[in-house]
Amino acid sequence: MEDGVDQHVARWATFWKDEPKFAPEVEGALVRMKHILRWIERDDAAAFARIEEDFTLQDFKTLHVLMIQPWPTEATPAQLAEAANVTRAAMTSRLDRLESAGLVTRTIDAQDRRRVLIRPTAAGRDKWNSYIFQGMARDQAALKALSYDEVVQLNGLLRKVLHSLGE
Repeated sequence: MEDGVDQHVARWATFWKDEPKFAPEVEGALVRMKHILRWIERDDAAAFARIEEDFTLQDFKTLHVLMIQPWPTEATPAQLAEAANVTRAAMTSRLDRLESAGLVTRTIDAQDRRRVLIRPTAAGRDKWNSYIFQGMARDQAALKALSYDEVVQLNGLLRKVLHSLGE
């Protein structure tokens, strides 16, 4: 069963037919992984675009990194920015929105008055809970073509790749 990536790889293979450094299977695997991630990102964006309330995908992602990181559901804005892979300025903007909506609080760290700690409110936890399982369902839909055993195998292979990269 061929897909558009096979055509992409075939074009490259024709162009690089005498180049031993070109690895068609590696190119195919990486391009497919990128396509899967883009599909998930588009599906998430579409789901949040349908929400009638003033709660964005970025709002959810910010609450998500706050709720799942190793901190006991509190973090500094810098920690959240790093975890969300956004700039500190972008995180400040996100936190302003979440604080205005009553979903997080900002407090000065009693131990170090230079630090600000972000904590989810009860409403923030409820909001995160109301969307997390919808996201899980979308993620599972991305891999629905695979059996449980195939997903386990895929996990093992990807884990091996990540370990080799030092992750």
